[in-house]
Amino acid sequence: MLENYFPILLFIIVGAVAGLAPIALGSGVSRLLGVHRPDSEKLSPYECGFEAFEDARMKFDVRYYLVAILFILFDLEIAFLFPWAIVLGEMSNVVGPFFFLSMVLFLAILVVGFIYEWKKGALEWD
Repeated sequence: MLENYFPILLFIIVGAVAGLAPIALGSGVSRLLGVHRPDSEKLSPYECGFEAFEDARMKFDVRYYLVAILFILFDLEIAFLFPWAIVLGEMSNVVGPFFFLSMVLFLAILVVGFIYEWKKGALEWD
């Protein structure tokens, strides 16, 4: 019975070797052949183009998180629209207008949420 699992084990081993070998070989080759001339600029922390001047544990403005959540929301909206648009012609014949109206309702809810966020000023940068 274990011989049935051998191809799976072989696949995992080959995948791990194929994934890790370039990392290990590339790192080793670059260490051997690369030029290492560290200076203060190369060793300094880089953060958004300017020098870090506060503690790393400082509080961030909530708007950064809000914009990230809005991006994820509208990115998922697009992810739902692609499969729907692909099968629109086939499903409209089978289910009728319900298929189209359900997506119109989905988009209407998202548009109302977008307008609400816009009116609240979530998209404004001071």
